[in-house]
This record gives sequence, C-alpha cells and structure tokens, in this order.
Amino acid sequence: MAWIYLLIAGLLEVGWAISLKYAQGFTKFGASVITIVFMLLSFTFLSRALRTLPVGTAYTVWTGIGAVGTIVLGTVLFQEPLEARRLICMGLIITGVIGLRLVSPH
Repeated sequence: MAWIYLLIAGLLEVGWAISLKYAQGFTKFGASVITIVFMLLSFTFLSRALRTLPVGTAYTVWTGIGAVGTIVLGTVLFQEPLEARRLICMGLIITGVIGLRLVSPH
C-alpha cells in the first residue's frame, strides 16, 4: 500500500507544480487554493508512504514522479520544449525511480 500512497503523492506533486504556474506567484486566488490543497494532500500521502518505505527511496521516487510529470505537462499545457536532451534526462530519472523500486526492501 505504501507504493500506492507514494504514486498518489507524486501525482499530486505534479498537480501542485502545475497549479503553482497558474497561481502566478499566488496572485490568482482559485489557483492558489488548489495549489495549497494539492500540496497538503501530496505531503499527507508522502507521509503515509514514509511509515513503511525508507525516506531516501520514498523522497527520490516522489520527486522523480513530480519532475517527469511536470515536464510532460509543461510540454502539453505550456508548449515548453521537449528535445532529445530533455528526453534523455527524463529517461535517466525514470530509470533511477524504477531501480529504487526494484532494490527497495518494501
């Protein structure tokens, strides 16, 4: 169950990163509220995953999901560039996340 919590936490991290862009420095009320709610939910699910998983593994996987998801959505929503070098770096992050999952004791 801890890995499911961690996946949810990572997806919520993507949500708050994207909504933070829409909040424009917390000047847009609705987007700011959504950002804060997603942050709190993300931290809640991360803390639940940390009951079982090692902190280094959980934190790295959480940020990896957040980083890759945010890059993908940034490309889709904001037309941010997605070139070969970025894809290679994303592949390295994904490889690291999968590797940590495979060697994790839980």
